[in-house]
Amino acid sequence: MDVSASGLPEIAAARDAPDVAPCAFTLLRPLRQSAPVVVASPHSGRDYDAGFLAASRLDALALRKSEDSFVDDLCAAAPEHGVPLLAARFPRAFCDVNREAWELDPAMFEDSLPDHVNSASARVVAGLGTIARVVASGEPIYRRKLRFAEARARIETCWLPYHAALAALIAETRAAFGACLLLDVHSMPSQSGPSQSGPSQSGPGPGPSRGGRGPDIVLGDAHGAACARPVVHFVEAALRGEGFVVRRNDPYAGGYVTRHYGRPRERVHVLQIEIAKQLYMDERTVAPNGGFAEVRACLGRMIGLVADTAARLV
Repeated sequence: MDVSASGLPEIAAARDAPDVAPCAFTLLRPLRQSAPVVVASPHSGRDYDAGFLAASRLDALALRKSEDSFVDDLCAAAPEHGVPLLAARFPRAFCDVNREAWELDPAMFEDSLPDHVNSASARVVAGLGTIARVVASGEPIYRRKLRFAEARARIETCWLPYHAALAALIAETRAAFGACLLLDVHSMPSQSGPSQSGPSQSGPGPGPSRGGRGPDIVLGDAHGAACARPVVHFVEAALRGEGFVVRRNDPYAGGYVTRHYGRPRERVHVLQIEIAKQLYMDERTVAPNGGFAEVRACLGRMIGLVADTAARLV
């Protein structure tokens, strides 16, 4: 694999997307891709634009609670197993790439929106469109109304480059192997109870029990529409083998990425993976907790198993 002087995998731009904004994402590639797998982390970006921070009525910590914090770090072993890792650098609260490009709330803007804008989706109504109105806790983000030009600039410099890179990765993987499995990795807030660390003691894997307070991981395949059943079975078994409590499609069946790119009949499979934040981070301070290294090791082993087996599954 390509390695920089720091010992970390070299960052490269997507070969099939030469005009992308260089700050929109990082792409870690192995020296040679050896499996029909791509790993993506669309919501772990933490590069906060100064203008965005100034326009927000919330402090940086409150904004960061909308992140799928550190998911890119949890998946950092992907290139070691011969598969690329794509991660957005901009934060989800700034621009959400797991939405359509133009899901915008007219109430957020001081000027009128073009006809192509989707202002009626359930996500927009909830305040969680491409440009979110609220953070995950429901608090409004902005001090003022925005202009459409601001949203367009974010979409053109964040959403479009990220999806150009993702589409290029899927296309080149499919061209090389005849198929592609995209693991779209996210994290989810705790449902209740005090924070714990490590996987649940529900299987052979290590880690303290969470007492059955909900799943450790939710797999979303759009209820079977985005990923073939044998692939989902295999990933679920690998995660259960690490001791995680795994649930399918409840409450997260997959967002825009899962539904847009997942086309099993064309041998393009997408599986959304939601990891409970309390397993690896303190949700109040947005900092890794004592379970971080263990969860990262577990996910690394899962990615390795999937990479070794994917050619026979997809």
